[in-house]
Amino acid sequence: MPFYEVSAMDQRREFVEFASREGANVRELCRRFGISPTTGYKWLERYRSEGLAGLVERSRRPHSSPQRTVSAIEARVLQVRDESNDVWGGRKIRQAMKRHGELDIPAASTITAILRRHDRLTEATAAQHSGPWQRFEREAPNELWQMDFKVTSPSMAGAAIRSPRSTITRASTWCCPPAATSSRTVRRELEITFRRYGLPLAMLMDGGPPWSDPGGEPYTGFSVWLLRLGIRVLHGRPRHPQTQGKEERFHRTLKAEVINGRSFGDLAECQRASIDGARYNYERPHEALDMATPAERYRPSPRGFPDVLPAIEYASGDQVRKVDSDGFISFRNRPWRLGKAFRGELVALRPTADDGVFSVHYCSHWIATLNLRQGESGTCGLVDNAERCPQGPQTKQQKQPVSS
Repeated sequence: MPFYEVSAMDQRREFVEFASREGANVRELCRRFGISPTTGYKWLERYRSEGLAGLVERSRRPHSSPQRTVSAIEARVLQVRDESNDVWGGRKIRQAMKRHGELDIPAASTITAILRRHDRLTEATAAQHSGPWQRFEREAPNELWQMDFKVTSPSMAGAAIRSPRSTITRASTWCCPPAATSSRTVRRELEITFRRYGLPLAMLMDGGPPWSDPGGEPYTGFSVWLLRLGIRVLHGRPRHPQTQGKEERFHRTLKAEVINGRSFGDLAECQRASIDGARYNYERPHEALDMATPAERYRPSPRGFPDVLPAIEYASGDQVRKVDSDGFISFRNRPWRLGKAFRGELVALRPTADDGVFSVHYCSHWIATLNLRQGESGTCGLVDNAERCPQGPQTKQQKQPVSS
């Protein structure tokens, strides 16, 4: 035998039928039906005045909401949300309205409620913003730039966006879709950036071209050019994109607020859509910057880009060698390999505290260690924990490799 189910409407009807009879004890009926006398008399009064229609559940929505946000402000909130490509939340929208000098700006929680009321904010959207990784920040702008490529459209294999960014300001200095990731193209575009914003102290990139050699060379011609400008070259560990977390986060913003599933017909259209640096740098509030914009924090570097590179000068006690066309130097009657990226350049060797061990420097950068005591099949090491070098046997066993 199935359980006997009774709806709330049936219970109300049964209650008012019993309570309407002559001599009925309403309070006792309320006790038996498990309701308060106030509720019982309410349903009985509605039944007497409206019949069965009075027993239907009514909306609890108030007849008036004097504290509700006016429709004009709600429309403005939705407009700012639309301008962000339907991405920004309550805090960013409030900061954007505040920056434009608008009056009667709602609280961030109120703006969030407005978005939910208009089905513009779902739980699935909120779940995308998980907790951050452990953050690191430099003391001042231009101490470290991060740089990466972002493919914008599967239909345009050559289209990409290069986005150098400072790790304290989160500023995107430029975005440009090149036809290829060649070192010549990147160097040309980067020269424009250096002339406008100055030189950073260091740059952090991944292991892809042109700043790293897929064949395993520790340096490329592009990275040597950066060293020549006095910029330290750093690489993240392989398969660890969190090392460039700020750059990856910028790419997520770019994808959500600019690209958002769009397909571009040509490079010009891609560039028009992606070079929205004015909005990202000057209008979009950044929560990691206490809701300031990157432009409010960024300052150009005092280190200007030189039109003519000065001559390389080393100390009088340094032993200077020139790298030949094969990437080798001669020291103590033995050839030592530095890599073809340094061919034609002058390097300096300086003795260390260890007997027979010399440090190799290019300009002001320590690039390698030379060990006279190693065997003919010496190994490569790391310059530091951020810069990588190739592994494996050397191609020329007669010549000694330099630990880099």
